[in-house]
Amino acid sequence: MAIDAPSKKKVPYKIQQPLKVYLQYYGRYRSLPVQYEDLARFSMSTSLLDRNGEDTLWQTVYYPEWEMDRLYKGLTEIYALLKTDGDVKVLEHLSIARIDYCIFGNTRPFRIRIINRLNDNYDHFYVKRADASRVYGLELEDILSPNVMTYFVDGNTLIEEHVAGIPGDEFMLRHLNDTEFNQIRMAKEFVKFNERCFVRLLGDMRAYNYVVDITPDIEGSQFRLRAIDFDQQSYEGRKNFYMPKYFKENNPIIFLGIKHMSPETMVQYQLEERSLIAGRVKAARIQFDDLMEVMTEDEISTPEKVAKLSSELGEHHKSNAFDYCTNMGQIVYANVDLLLHKSFKQSSYEST
Repeated sequence: MAIDAPSKKKVPYKIQQPLKVYLQYYGRYRSLPVQYEDLARFSMSTSLLDRNGEDTLWQTVYYPEWEMDRLYKGLTEIYALLKTDGDVKVLEHLSIARIDYCIFGNTRPFRIRIINRLNDNYDHFYVKRADASRVYGLELEDILSPNVMTYFVDGNTLIEEHVAGIPGDEFMLRHLNDTEFNQIRMAKEFVKFNERCFVRLLGDMRAYNYVVDITPDIEGSQFRLRAIDFDQQSYEGRKNFYMPKYFKENNPIIFLGIKHMSPETMVQYQLEERSLIAGRVKAARIQFDDLMEVMTEDEISTPEKVAKLSSELGEHHKSNAFDYCTNMGQIVYANVDLLLHKSFKQSSYEST
């Protein structure tokens, strides 16, 4: 059953003091030389086109000359903070090549292209409006997934590193016609990605909201799906919204799974990923508990969506663990807590 887009545009949630204290303790809250509002004061913009001349929906933005030196110096310092914990020795050969502004999306991000003048190699990072939902999503990704997320917050500004990979929609178009061995590995990774999203309740993982990281291996390639959009971390009230397999945009890779894997094999991969997530929780137990202590007291969705998701998850798991949840943080904690109980099993891939 395919599902539609979010019910309406998500509103951003302010970072409250308890979350700020958590971020400070774990080194995520840093004083930044450039704020989001500084970049928002651009003087002109032009449409950014792709290699085929198509509009990317990004705008390349420009600033008054008297502002550029300060902004560009501050942005290179932020890049050094992301990559070398602020070691300014790397700044000598770095310069800002371009700043792009996204005209859609909840956080209205700026994408900074930074270039090494010694070899013309470039990298990107993002400056966004800080949103508590997104910050919780980034933290849960860092703790519960195999991926390390580097980001910083300062007031209303969020800095994120670039996640390298092929956008999921492009991957579907150009890379599925591969050997059967690689197709099986693609399908396996999608099952595991679906499980990771559902356990930590990361929603809206249609193809353009994640990338595919491909690593050449001895016999074929390894594939990893990595979320790049965390705005819909435990916000919507529909259970299926947290399962990537229900988005029609993901059908091509889902059909590979149907073609190459039996339901029993899919269950095996689900249980493997669930075991890995449980291991990650145990390895970072103190930090996870600290995050949950903050999240279970925060408000990042509406009471109506909380009630709906609590009801649907309780029915799905045949559990009363969600009966007394009054916010999304409590629902996430209950969902992960079910995972940690050995008795929590699901009979088939279709059940999730």
